[in-house]
Amino acid sequence: MDFDYTDEQRLLKDSVDRLIADRYGFEQRKKYIADDAGFSRELWAQYAELGLLGLPFPEEYGGFGGGAVETAIVMEAFGRGLVIEPYLATVLLGGALVLAAGTPEQKQDILPRVADGRTLLAFAHHERHARYDLADVTTHAREHAGAWRIDGEKSLVLHGDAADTLIVPARIAGNRRDRGGVALFLVDKNATRLTPRFYRTQDNMRAAEIHLQGTPATPLGTATGSAFAIIERVVDRATAALCAEAIGAMEALHAMTVDYLKTRKQFGRPIGDFQVLQHRAVDMFTALEQARSMALFAAVMAEDDNAEERTRAIAAAKVQIGRSARHVGQEAIQLHGGIAMTMEYAAGHYFKRLTMIDKTFGDADWHIARLAAAGGLFAPKAA
Repeated sequence: MDFDYTDEQRLLKDSVDRLIADRYGFEQRKKYIADDAGFSRELWAQYAELGLLGLPFPEEYGGFGGGAVETAIVMEAFGRGLVIEPYLATVLLGGALVLAAGTPEQKQDILPRVADGRTLLAFAHHERHARYDLADVTTHAREHAGAWRIDGEKSLVLHGDAADTLIVPARIAGNRRDRGGVALFLVDKNATRLTPRFYRTQDNMRAAEIHLQGTPATPLGTATGSAFAIIERVVDRATAALCAEAIGAMEALHAMTVDYLKTRKQFGRPIGDFQVLQHRAVDMFTALEQARSMALFAAVMAEDDNAEERTRAIAAAKVQIGRSARHVGQEAIQLHGGIAMTMEYAAGHYFKRLTMIDKTFGDADWHIARLAAAGGLFAPKAA
């Protein structure tokens, strides 16, 4: 199998790497965080100019039809820069759901506006009681006189404060945790009977708690209650993208740590001269490379139409990403000493982001339990 990038992929990588290197220094990032929007609208417009916001969409909707590998290239660069723009929420979750579930009219209306940066989306799926179970949906939608209304609570809606439109899964049939009976709905940010509470997450992103009480909504596609398979596929692909982001963050954190070992002096010599610290740096690199191989595996499998094989592959990758991220992060903090715990130094911010990636869509412990229940990564096929 050829793992080399194509010419187009190398061009994409060079463009994104150059943009992040030029515009996402640690001090610049602080200014973006302090902005009222919580991120840089100017950079968001530049992402649109580079075609990043339309990356996974077909050309007819303003994109260029990129796949999981192209997405991984972008997300790895974003991980190195600790990018805080709502790319995951708007493009990889919201946009992907519209592409997969929307009617032709909805796709033609929404996706070009996402691709050119005019519209921000958020996926309001998580409910507090559900933990990481995507099927655990108690929010209900009811139709009356041709109009749909939603009742329920949604938690940790990534970038819910900035979104123009929320995509809300709600149950129209069945019982809690049933895979059937879930439909997707579009809810305007200014809809009546919608009460949001906004807050900042540990990694300096933004999120929201959303209270829906008879809130008017429009079905995304047709409200047949068969949206769960779409949700699962989109979340699998987004999880593979998060794995790539984690690689970028771990790579930057490892490089920062090695550089510190070479420059920090103790007892009249660089602390990197001490063999025991060299061994720890090598262990960090080993954990990074283990994670990189699994992130690549996740990117390759993210577009697999076999839901069982895809889900097992994504779960296995998430397990390794979580374990490697924890090891690399903890070692980086210890090898840096007290400076790594300060808000003025980047190392702690990388570790916070890696921790949040581990918790998003299921941590390592949860995914290893999923793998065990499924019979392992390479479970034998049923006769």
